[in-house]
Amino acid sequence: MATMILETSMRSMKKTLVLIAAAAGLALAAQPAAAAEGGHGYALRDGGFSFEGPFGRFDQGQLQRGYKVYREVCASCHSMDLMYFRTLAEPGGPFYDSHQASAAENRFVKALAKEVQIADIDTETGEPVMRDGTAADRFPNPYPNATAAAAANGGAAPPDLSVMAKARGGGARYIYSLLTGYATPPAELQIRPGQYYNAYMAGDLTPFMPEGSHDVPPGGFIAMPNPLMDGQVTYDDGSAETADQYARDVSAFIAWASDPKQVQRKQSGVGTLIFLLLFAGLTYMSYRRIWKGVAH
Repeated sequence: MATMILETSMRSMKKTLVLIAAAAGLALAAQPAAAAEGGHGYALRDGGFSFEGPFGRFDQGQLQRGYKVYREVCASCHSMDLMYFRTLAEPGGPFYDSHQASAAENRFVKALAKEVQIADIDTETGEPVMRDGTAADRFPNPYPNATAAAAANGGAAPPDLSVMAKARGGGARYIYSLLTGYATPPAELQIRPGQYYNAYMAGDLTPFMPEGSHDVPPGGFIAMPNPLMDGQVTYDDGSAETADQYARDVSAFIAWASDPKQVQRKQSGVGTLIFLLLFAGLTYMSYRRIWKGVAH
């Protein structure tokens, strides 16, 4: 009988330790791979993002700047169909205010939404109309459909950025590296019209090099010209108005938009891990107390 109880206790402890190991693995998985690459030979650049790692948090000021870069630069071509204006004011978001009645009532979000025009239908006449945006609206799409988007961009429709940080290996680091990866192409590289060389764009440039060339540069071609330049966007908080800073900020914003609840999830995971550690300790002490002096 004692042996059976002992075996049951040991199995319980093993399960607890397995859960702890799993929780620790999830926490470590939240950290970016230091040597993450996009399949092009270059290690992704480190943007020094505050939200990386299991204890990381987004910098609200950076998210606000990133939203401004997206709205003034990226939104002219790239959609964010999964994003609603009210999401900007949810906890952890760029315009969250602890004193707001609700995300939809946030004064900053209401003002930002009002700046855009939304295609709608008049409820009385049934005619198409344009109206001011509200907090309940999605971010407007710059094109009516994918065909129009491709036609306006040389046949390559700009991708939606709603979950771009989760859709690309390296997340924010990949986006930051790509935005800062435009470079003067090697003289012997054959570039077609409408294509731009980017050192971090995945691709194989061998077919575009002279026959027999063994010095193939890393990177690939991208249909988007370099979208950022110094002084392009005005910051109100005194941050550097450089292309590199714009790239960092908009990368952070896209990373947040791709997973707005990630900070809360990290906090829940850490809390769960602490609980499991305490539970394992209590279980072990109980085991030692109950079986103290019993030979086994």
